[in-house]
Amino acid sequence: MKFTKMQAYGNDYVYIDAIHQELAKLPELARFVSDRHFAVGSDGMVLICPSAVSDFRMRMFNPDGTEGEMCGNALRSVAKYVYDHGFTDKTRFQIETFGGLQNIELQVENRKAVNITADIGQPVLDTRKIPVNTSEPEFINRPVRILDREFRITAVSWGNPHCVTFVDKTQDFDVETYGKSIEHHTELFPNKTNVTFAQVVSRDYIKIREWERGTGETIGCGTGCCTALVAASLLGLTHREATVEQIGGPLHVKWDSETGHMIMTGTSHTVFESEIEVPFL
Repeated sequence: MKFTKMQAYGNDYVYIDAIHQELAKLPELARFVSDRHFAVGSDGMVLICPSAVSDFRMRMFNPDGTEGEMCGNALRSVAKYVYDHGFTDKTRFQIETFGGLQNIELQVENRKAVNITADIGQPVLDTRKIPVNTSEPEFINRPVRILDREFRITAVSWGNPHCVTFVDKTQDFDVETYGKSIEHHTELFPNKTNVTFAQVVSRDYIKIREWERGTGETIGCGTGCCTALVAASLLGLTHREATVEQIGGPLHVKWDSETGHMIMTGTSHTVFESEIEVPFL
């Protein structure tokens, strides 16, 4: 099987052309290729597929084999993949995801996409759609008891469930303990959730660490950056445009005041391309 390893801010996936290759046993394949000791190693697997409603379709799988609805870093990497591999010569196009249709714009240099802007639409705050088990229509800055402490949590969806809580200092925070507990708090989040721990540095600068559903802590998460900006803006902590620093690097995000859409702009990089023998294909 041919594949490409790509990373965006250290959020690394195995990207597979599912337009020209036939694949099977996708959850098992995701678990196989994601293994950092016995296969390629990644935060998951992303398939580039044909679409009946847009230019391309993206499917992304977590390392545990579960399929996710959306991933901002993977979305931008797919956009780079299809342009760099000659699947399209457009610099503006659309990618279908389980989280909806996403609009892409590329900055190109020497026939390579060097910067990718993705419009991922409006954040979903409706608790029935995220979903959150609550009678409240929105879940913004609400107190939630997790283990030995209380967090103020804001829930958002980009087609996949996210939540964010603000902490004094992300660097020293126990992301694994509390991230895992919040992710698996299924009484509140029936589909589990991605968890962003955010620190507001200034009105246009936020730091985050991300606990991804089905993956664990990752050093980059585009939708996590967007979630942090939405919550910070709603709470009056920041402007609607900011740089969000992940462990893997800074991402520029803007919550457009006219359209209500979230725009993220950042890079993606091809690490290497190769083939791997998959014993069960």
